[in-house]
Amino acid sequence: MKNAVVLLSGGMDSATVLAMARAQGFTCYALSVDYGQRHHAELAAAQRIARLLGAHEHRVVKIDLTGFGGSALTDDSIAVPQRATEGIPLTYVPARNTIMLSLALAWAEVLRAQDIFIGVNAVDYSGYPDCRPAYIEAYERMANLATRAAVEGRHLTLHAPLLHMSKAEIIRQGHALCVDFAQTVSCYQADAFGRACGVCDACRLRRAGFAAAGVEDTTVYRNA
Repeated sequence: MKNAVVLLSGGMDSATVLAMARAQGFTCYALSVDYGQRHHAELAAAQRIARLLGAHEHRVVKIDLTGFGGSALTDDSIAVPQRATEGIPLTYVPARNTIMLSLALAWAEVLRAQDIFIGVNAVDYSGYPDCRPAYIEAYERMANLATRAAVEGRHLTLHAPLLHMSKAEIIRQGHALCVDFAQTVSCYQADAFGRACGVCDACRLRRAGFAAAGVEDTTVYRNA
């Protein structure tokens, strides 16, 4: 079995990706990042998911992006938007995926793993620039230029299996792999118990995805 590092946020997309990597026979090392996000419910969810889906190991790396702010998720002075807006939304965290992938790349080198999985999506991705196919392709090229492993012949593959899936397709895929979506947290402003607000962009996408997939939405909404 080959080792793989799987970025695990605690949301439904990354949980589905972990299940997919396990189904492909990888020994999965799950990596979550505490970057100063508004709540820690998603990190608690990541711990549950890693255990339930059989990750070989789960680590949480702490960095502090609140020192820069610039996002509704890392700056308390910026409100989480309650409706969709044009352009890149305020919930975009500057360079977040680049930072997380760099951490995953570092751990992959130590593990001698040649595979990294990330749950980015270019269909229902809310306009984030670091969720586009061109970004994933560029990062993989960079990783194979910048690491000792690649120079020594251990080519790294960056897997983004959800890249071209709709939210409904992701839910069906996760459902088929027995992902318990009730254990995941997608909400941008979940409470301490992980209950979703039901009105932010992430909640709207999630609700619409379950409806389109024809799968019961087991999300716990605090205003239900």
